[in-house]
Amino acid sequence: MEYVFPKEAMRVLKETSRTFYIPITFLKRQLKHSVASAYLVFRAIDEIEDHEELDNETKHRMLSEVAALFAEPFDNERYMEILGETKDRMPEVTLRLEEWLQACPGDSRRIVADAAREMSEGMAEWARRNWEVHTREDLDDYTYYVAGLVGVMLSDLFELYAGEQTDRDLAIGYGRGLQAVNILRNEQEDLDERGVSFVPDGWTRDDLFAYAEENLAKADEYMKSLRKKTVLLFCRLPLALAHKTLKAMKEGRDKMTRAEVEETVAEIDID
Repeated sequence: MEYVFPKEAMRVLKETSRTFYIPITFLKRQLKHSVASAYLVFRAIDEIEDHEELDNETKHRMLSEVAALFAEPFDNERYMEILGETKDRMPEVTLRLEEWLQACPGDSRRIVADAAREMSEGMAEWARRNWEVHTREDLDDYTYYVAGLVGVMLSDLFELYAGEQTDRDLAIGYGRGLQAVNILRNEQEDLDERGVSFVPDGWTRDDLFAYAEENLAKADEYMKSLRKKTVLLFCRLPLALAHKTLKAMKEGRDKMTRAEVEETVAEIDID
């Protein structure tokens, strides 16, 4: 039977993140479906980690137990048991995690599942630690588990489907750079709503800007190794948005304007 990627997955992807939906559509068929599936799986996990009604001990237990499911053929009945009473308060993307994993092409499913397991384990540990970042090493560890490892997984998928040879350390820098921009943008909100700060002890906001710029420079270097136009387009848009968001924040603005975002998307699409 011919493999068919579910239209439902692209619908949920579009509703969940327009920022990533657009570049994913640039990719060729199997790579596009692999990355779309991976994004939905990661977002499903992320919604557990971010859930405002769960305490950290519960998040640690749930994420640890979910991580174990990725080591085997995914057991959805067990997954629903892990979610337990929280099922009614979880978004669609989280409830349908098994579907997103099954939507992934067979050649790449193990790559995606291994990355999801590692992310779940890392997030579980950070929930146990109450997201307390004290040192540069802590920040590196946190940004690796929520973004850097995604860069490594993407490099593995680019190699599998597009023959791209890339530096995994630079791939981690790419992910870290995007996450550092998110941390800068959401710094006050994280503090007010979650009581969490991802800023190491003694660091100023300028130090955080420098951290973001250092990792975005690695992302720029990573881009130089890419040869396939579709992969370049995919990687270029999130990076361009990150650079421009950083610039806007340095100018004292909270974020880019909608017009600036649309202009950036149009620029990438035309290229």
